[in-house]
Amino acid sequence: MPEIANWMAQVAKDHPDVVTIMDYGQTYEKKTISLLKIGLNTGKKKKAIWMDCGIHAREWIAPAFCQYFVWQILEEYKSAPKMQEMLKNMDIYVTPVLNIDGYVYSWRDNSTRLWRKNRSPGPSGCNCTGVDLNRNFNANWGSIGVSSNCSSDIYCGTQPASEPETHAVTYFVGTRKEDFLCFLTIHSYSQLLLVPYGNPNFTASNYDELMKVGLAAAAVIKSVHGMNYTVGTSPDVLYANSGSSRDWARLQGIPLAYTFELRDKGKFGFQLPEDQIKPTCEEAYAGALFIVTYAHDKTFSGAVCSDPCC
Repeated sequence: MPEIANWMAQVAKDHPDVVTIMDYGQTYEKKTISLLKIGLNTGKKKKAIWMDCGIHAREWIAPAFCQYFVWQILEEYKSAPKMQEMLKNMDIYVTPVLNIDGYVYSWRDNSTRLWRKNRSPGPSGCNCTGVDLNRNFNANWGSIGVSSNCSSDIYCGTQPASEPETHAVTYFVGTRKEDFLCFLTIHSYSQLLLVPYGNPNFTASNYDELMKVGLAAAAVIKSVHGMNYTVGTSPDVLYANSGSSRDWARLQGIPLAYTFELRDKGKFGFQLPEDQIKPTCEEAYAGALFIVTYAHDKTFSGAVCSDPCC
């Protein structure tokens, strides 16, 4: 985590024209939650893209991807007119590690490597630690695919947004929800693009669009290294769940909300070998950029096609 924090500071120092560090909350252990805001200061209110990584502590490839994503955006900005245009029209908010307490704990030793939750203490009288932050959002909270046992990896907490990490996201995004075009949350593993909702009793009003864009993004991902990503709702392609940040974002009215489940499909699971870090990031970047570009072009229609027949 100190390396990531130093990297964030260096990125902001090296790119002061487009990168700003913003602190927007604290973890249970009082560590500051920070993001990188990437965009050109136009003096006007702008649309926005959200990306967070590391909501689950053991999913180490996710923070690595957030760093790669930022690096690639800044590389493309130097020479690509399209990226320059998008950073004029939108700000991209990237949180490399949301669950900082859990992430630091997962690095402690082999016995903690597969820790998933945050590090808040369980209810009074219970000898357990941690809440699954991706079951703690106010989105059909506690209804399916969760546990009320605080020792469980999918313990949803005592109430929606009971955790400071969850509250930080819901306040930051929720107070400017009309600005956000897209909400991407990065996880591992299973090679999936998940669309809302995790509860099978609900269907997103723009389900067809979410699937169309997701399938196109999966095709782009496959074109990089041949990896297949499955697209669908969590109940259809993984398992039912509730209280996810993805579902919360869609319920806030953010039109495009996706969970990326990165490599692999289970051979290495959360302990992805080092030689797969870069190719995983390369393919996922292509998919994420496709979705971000779609969100931009849909909003700023002049960017799609200048031909009046389009």
